[in-house]
Amino acid sequence: MVNQNKISENSTEIKENSTWHKVDLSKKKVKHQPKPKWLRVKLPIGDKYTQLRNLVDKYNLHTICASGSCPNMGECWGEGTATFMILGNICTRSCKFCGVKTGRPDPVDWKEPEKVAKSIQIMEIKHAVLTSVDRDDLKDDMGSKLWVKTIKKVREYNPEITIEALIPDFQGIHEHIDRLINIKPEVISHNIETVRRLTKQVRIQAKYDRSLEVLKYLKDAGQRRTKSGIMLGLGEFKEEVIETLNELKEANVDIVTIGQYLQPSKKHLQVQRFVTPEEFKEYKEIGLKMGFRHVESSALVRSSYKAQKHIH
Repeated sequence: MVNQNKISENSTEIKENSTWHKVDLSKKKVKHQPKPKWLRVKLPIGDKYTQLRNLVDKYNLHTICASGSCPNMGECWGEGTATFMILGNICTRSCKFCGVKTGRPDPVDWKEPEKVAKSIQIMEIKHAVLTSVDRDDLKDDMGSKLWVKTIKKVREYNPEITIEALIPDFQGIHEHIDRLINIKPEVISHNIETVRRLTKQVRIQAKYDRSLEVLKYLKDAGQRRTKSGIMLGLGEFKEEVIETLNELKEANVDIVTIGQYLQPSKKHLQVQRFVTPEEFKEYKEIGLKMGFRHVESSALVRSSYKAQKHIH
């Protein structure tokens, strides 16, 4: 339930009262809406971007930035930041917002850590964001051992690198999470993705409270910087977003990213509405007043946006 006291303390500018109700997003259809002007992205430019783009093509390197057509790719690459996905490209979960393939993953490629490390070295990346699919099929460690091997190998090839690990929930099992804490990436992030009410429809196999517990455990166990992200435009109310921010703060999360959900394909959940730049600005102000160290909040923000500055 929403704590109305906390809402009133942190959101004096909320202008509407919302009616709470359940909605089946998979059946709720909205009329096609053209993307507003603030979501139109200029093509990436700049010498650094062009150099990295040529290296990616020449060596057939795999970055989420390129494969996911991230709107911030040019800006991030220009600042020496890139995101790499490990543990293959097939996920055991079927989240209705995510464009990653779902199914039976391939066996773990134990050569992958070196491939990623070499890619980062070739691209001369200063800050790497590592992420992965969920590997619930790997009952012994859910991929956490390959996570550790990858971070070690990345540091071996790139001694000056800083790293953010954007991790799955590992089903909340502390043994697996501890492996990441012990290897000490500068930032460990885990995205809550949406508000409590919509979680079952948006993140079918995930649990809202389990994600909060993972984030709180990371901090309680000594992780220096923690981070989480929220998508907007799926039918959430403003009060619910602020409730989620409150709960992330209670979990001692340091950094929050807030961005617009965009539908990857017709098979995925529709965008219920496009959130305005003014609303994103308001959420940033509310988050900073709550005491988050960093709040990145705008339509084109993604989990790794401005990631290099989040280590401070």
